[in-house]
Amino acid sequence: MIVGCEALYVSYAPEHAGLLFACGALGMLTGDTLTGRFVPKRWRERLGAPMRLLLAAPFLVFALDPALPLAVAAVTLASVGFAASLLLQERLLALTPDELTGQALGLHSSGMLAMQGVGATLGGALAQYTSPATAMAVLAAVSVAVTLALAPGLRPRVAATVPGPADASGPSDGPADEGAR
Repeated sequence: MIVGCEALYVSYAPEHAGLLFACGALGMLTGDTLTGRFVPKRWRERLGAPMRLLLAAPFLVFALDPALPLAVAAVTLASVGFAASLLLQERLLALTPDELTGQALGLHSSGMLAMQGVGATLGGALAQYTSPATAMAVLAAVSVAVTLALAPGLRPRVAATVPGPADASGPSDGPADEGAR
């Protein structure tokens, strides 16, 4: 849905659309660099939903038809959230057998591009009947709602660890441990 917001930059601020696109790119670069290089793996697993919320929530300010400086700040901040795609790709690769990695990434890319087109189409259609700012706010609200609804099911599953015979910190409760006593 957020690509639908981006598709409306030209109609929202025709004279400053280039600035909005450039600030979006700056936000993406910042988010990808910080997430890809400096966020430890143990944090990345927890950042998926917050990053997807960051991607949408700042666009809610467009409900107020903000002045250019606030719009630029919202776009820049929201675009940091595009780093969520790195986290989703990382998870996809972790769940995909090595021999299917290329096919999985190709399918992911094709599906994402198709849905970005759908988001841009929805944004344009909505803007025709309201305004670009209202359409951006509505798309952001829908994105926040979908993220909140789906986030619990997208949490990484933590495997329960059971102490084994080589684990001296755990109690022994099986026949395999009795021979070691």
